[in-house]
Amino acid sequence: MGAIDFKIEKRATRSVARAGILTTPHGVIYTPAFVSVGTKASVKGILPEQLKELGAKVVLANTYHLYLQPGENIVQDAGGLGKFMCWNGPTMTDSGGFQVFSLGAAFGKKISKFTREESQDIGSPTSNVGLPMSNHGLTHFDPEVASQHGQLAIIDDEGVSFTSHIDGSLHRFTPERSVEIQHALGADIFFAFDECTSPIEPYEYQKEAMERTHRWAKRSLKMHHEMEYARLRRNSGEAKQAVFGIVQGGRHEDLRRKSAKEISSLGFDGIGIGGSFSKEDMRETLSAAVRELPEELPRHFLGIGEPGDILEGIANGMDLFDCVAPTRIGRHGSIYTKHGIIHLTGEKFKDDFTQLSECLDIGSPTSNVGLPMSYIGGEFTLAYVSHLVRSKEMLGSSICSMHNLHFIINLVAGARQAILDGRFEEYRAYFVREYYS
Repeated sequence: MGAIDFKIEKRATRSVARAGILTTPHGVIYTPAFVSVGTKASVKGILPEQLKELGAKVVLANTYHLYLQPGENIVQDAGGLGKFMCWNGPTMTDSGGFQVFSLGAAFGKKISKFTREESQDIGSPTSNVGLPMSNHGLTHFDPEVASQHGQLAIIDDEGVSFTSHIDGSLHRFTPERSVEIQHALGADIFFAFDECTSPIEPYEYQKEAMERTHRWAKRSLKMHHEMEYARLRRNSGEAKQAVFGIVQGGRHEDLRRKSAKEISSLGFDGIGIGGSFSKEDMRETLSAAVRELPEELPRHFLGIGEPGDILEGIANGMDLFDCVAPTRIGRHGSIYTKHGIIHLTGEKFKDDFTQLSECLDIGSPTSNVGLPMSYIGGEFTLAYVSHLVRSKEMLGSSICSMHNLHFIINLVAGARQAILDGRFEEYRAYFVREYYS
């Protein structure tokens, strides 16, 4: 076996959804699966043993943040990401590419991976609104240019130069440097360095960024192979690492197909679907990309956490999903329920003694799928958690975060079981009807 092994157990009958087994050096991931995000080697407010109780199987950390604090060498000296954070299951790291997007074109603007048609225009390579995603010939980071445009990162064909959001110091990421950092972090699976674009960038720029991502993918893979060869020569006993390439191309079906073909041809251990989509055409764009992907490789839908989007991804053959949303909205007192998101800061929850566990029924009424309904904090009432949130007690944020992670993990586990039982479409239809009604 290589760094990982992936086997498909069963395929759905009315979609390309599939259930699989992904074996890593630190454990097995039964797919589809939700990957809990521990940005700084910590899933905010939740202990590793609590994550296990919630059903989490794998944690993803952020290369950009761990590079800045505490530094990849400290994580490496601790024995790698898993040992550093006392998590004994599979781990993943992203490449830092999304942080490029966050610090560059999206900096200071409320723009995410998704957009709707009415989203604010943040400029294009030919406009004077905002800073172009490319640096128009700059070969080094110019802090005055970045300051003028209110941004912290500038991309060129070789990589990205950026200032730390912590202390303003200057830094440089290239595909080679990203791989070097991720090797030091030591996760079971990591991602090639890519450029994540805004959903509202024009076609011409999406194509340019996609082609740059392809060049960076080749450089990332070359660096990975060189470092793996050096590891073997050292006979260090370090666990092998798998690397996933990332498909880009924005919301354009032709670009997504082209990118999927190119990335699939390079010899990666798995494929990530990254970048940005329009809510209106995500299904068609994702489907176009998936049709070009090898069946035998695991597929990761990066940054996807909204329940309906996860089920859409599963229906289109995706295996892994990650997103900060469950803990992010939890920290602000919002929780997932079987009838949508509720905000516990609202007055009506002050005397609502419904137990949290009663908000979790996301399978069909006649099935017993997913995880047990009992979980950490499940017996707390909405009134109590609302009190904690409104009083700004830390426990409130932790309870909401745990509840949300359990909800999403349970949703995906239920989808997996439904695929195995041959009733995924019924499961999906039931959830969509209940959640969005």
